[in-house]
Parts: sequence; C-alpha cells; structure tokens
Amino acid sequence: MGIIKNIRLGLLHVAVAITFVLINGILNRVMIHDLGIAASVVAVLVVLPYLLSPAQVWIGQYSDTHPIFGYRRTPYIALGIALCIGGMLLTPHAAFLMAPAGSTGLSTAGLLLGGLAFGMWGVGYNLAVVAYLSLASDLSAELHRSRTIAIMWFMMIVSIIITAIVTSRALDPYSPDVLIAVFLKAGGVAIALMVLGLIGLEPRGTIFTAQTRHSQQAAIRAVLDNPQARLFFIYLILLLAAILGQDVLLEPFGATAFNMSIKETTQLTAIWGGATLVALLLHGLLLSRWLNKKTGATVGAVIATLGLVLIAASGMFGIRALFVPGVAALGFGTGFSTATNLALMLDMTTTEQVGLFIGAWGLADSLARGVGTLLGGVVRDVITTLTNSASGGYVTVFVIEAALLVVSLVLLQRINVASFRKHQPSLTELVALTGDA
Repeated sequence: MGIIKNIRLGLLHVAVAITFVLINGILNRVMIHDLGIAASVVAVLVVLPYLLSPAQVWIGQYSDTHPIFGYRRTPYIALGIALCIGGMLLTPHAAFLMAPAGSTGLSTAGLLLGGLAFGMWGVGYNLAVVAYLSLASDLSAELHRSRTIAIMWFMMIVSIIITAIVTSRALDPYSPDVLIAVFLKAGGVAIALMVLGLIGLEPRGTIFTAQTRHSQQAAIRAVLDNPQARLFFIYLILLLAAILGQDVLLEPFGATAFNMSIKETTQLTAIWGGATLVALLLHGLLLSRWLNKKTGATVGAVIATLGLVLIAASGMFGIRALFVPGVAALGFGTGFSTATNLALMLDMTTTEQVGLFIGAWGLADSLARGVGTLLGGVVRDVITTLTNSASGGYVTVFVIEAALLVVSLVLLQRINVASFRKHQPSLTELVALTGDA
C-alpha cells in the first residue's frame, strides 16, 4: 500500500482524535470547574467508550461477514465517525442543560441528554476504531501492516497536539457560545477529514482474507494459563490505572488550584501528548539498544511517578511552577512505559499467541482507564466533601495514583524476564502495537 493510502487511513484516525480532545481536554474542565458538575458524574459519562470496548470483537466479526453495498469497512467507518461527531456536538448542550445557571442540582433532562451524547460518542468511537484498523489490515500486506498503523498513530498524536493548541487559542476569551462554535468548527473539520480519507479508499466488492479475531474471553484464558502473564496483567492494570486514570481531572485541577484559563488548561493536552511522543521516539530510536526492557519499564514508571508527585506537590503547596513540569514528566513516563511494557509483553508470548496477548493488553487498557477514571472522580468528590477543599480532593487522587505506581514497580520486580521469549520489536512495531491496542 502506498504512502498516500497510509495518510488517508491516518486522516480517519485524526477525525476521531479531534472529537476525543474536545471532550477529554476541554469539556471535562468546563463541566467540573466552570459548571460545578460532580467529577464522579463526569467520570461515568467519559468512561462509556471503555465500557463498550468489548463490543469491538463482535463489530469486527460482523463487518467481516456483512458488507453494505459491496463495502466491508467503509459504511461502518462512516457511521462510527458520524456518531462520534454527532455525540461530540451534543455534549456541550448536554453539559449546559445538566447544570443550568442558578441551579444547585442536576437537571434530569440534561443527564438524559448527556447519557445519549456520550453514549453516541462511545458507540461511534468503538465502531470507527475497529473498522478502520480492520481496513488497514485489509489493505496492507502483513509485512507492511506495522508501518501502516505506525503512520496512523503518529498522525493521531500530532493531531491531538495541534487540536489542543488551536482550540486553546480559539477559546480565548471563553464563553458558552464560543465553546459551542468551536465544537461546531471542529465537527466540520472532522467531517472533511473523514470524506477526504474515506471516499474511494476501499475497493468495492474485494474479498479480503479473513482476519483472526480473538474474543476477550480467549485473551483472558491465555493470561490465566500463564502465571507470569497473570502477574504482568495485574501489574499492567495498576500501572495504566495510575497513569491514565487522571485524564478527566488534570484540566479542572489546573483551573481550581491555579485559576488557569481554558486556553491554558487545554494546552496541557498538547504538553502531555508532545512528551509522550518524544519518549516513544527516544526509546525506539536510541535507548532500546542498550537499556533492557525491565529496566526501561522501571524508568518509565519512576518518571511517571515523579510527574504525579510534582502535580500533587504543586497543589499541596500552591506552587504553579511545579505543575506543568509534572504534566510533562507524566506524559514522558507514559510514553516510555507504553513502549517498554509492550516489548515485555511480546517476550511472554510465542508468535502464535501475539494476537491473544494484544487483546489482553487492550482489555487491561480499557479496564484500567475505566476503573482509574471512575475511582478518580469518586475519590475527588468524596475528599472534597469531607475536607471542603476541592484542591485537596485532586491532590488526594494524584497521591493515590503515585502510590499505585509504586505498587506496580514492586510487582514488576517479581516478573521473571529471563523466562520471556527474546524479541526486540522495532520502533515501528512498538508504535503499531500502541495504536492497535
């Protein structure tokens, strides 16, 4: 497959990423800080895509055997991205309806609309992702599939950074009308990218070789049958819950603790994404050659822990100068941990089991994000109520997440790397696995 088709596939990934940034990088801050909606309520809405992620296996199998007008992927991709965009456009209206001005409670109508909007986005996210990754597999020879996914992943990360920068400037000065206008413009851009990427990409009526898809149950069985894999799976859940569970809280914390504007808190997404990308590149191009995987995983977790400690300390002592470096360290540790732990995971498997363990990685990722986000929102609300300090609620969550990382480091030392299969994936393979998972 040529570079043009690779880029067009990447545009589909970018279209979905734009909707993700606006919901998880902007709207979460507006709902929690500006509208005063409980973080636990926001967390429940945000985790819907992860709760629906087991349906990806069924979606992939269904699209394999149920073409529409001769196309196996295109209609499902179009429907998925359309649902993502439609759900995204509804979310700010739901937020403002949920917490009307002058009201101390949540509107039932707003909650219902919020459930519909976030549910649409969650269904669309899962439908689009599995469909365009399946199309990437269909169009790519096995030898070039990693390169295809790698290009898509890099385009997604870069688009997250650009979207965060552009929208942060567009929202200054902030008003509800400006927020809705930004969402509308972003939706228009996402639609244009979908049309540009999708039309004519998939050959009509082509019969592709069936892809092997593993159910979540099969992935779980593969993990349970291997004692080292069981330990590694628990380690992954703790690690990912700690470094990814803060997604919904970082921006509102910046607003609460340091009175940061929406422009400033939205730029945190760009800082985090940039640091993640730099870490992955640094590991893949340089450090992986002389740093063993277990040591690399330890370094990534330690850097992420330092980031969480800096973020917590910034709120505890009111030192804003610690906050942004903490976010950057957390992003760098996240990227480094992702690369090294994916490499470790491959060492636990035979070639025939790689698909199963990738499924297990995806399951751990979804479970950790969902549990981490929900617990973070609930803990923040409980501590805030008990201490009457919103900043204290956030700090408590970050401290707990740092503690989870320390526990994960203890578990990592018990994992027997010597028993793993000796395999050093390339940078392209690591990026591809990251995007696939």
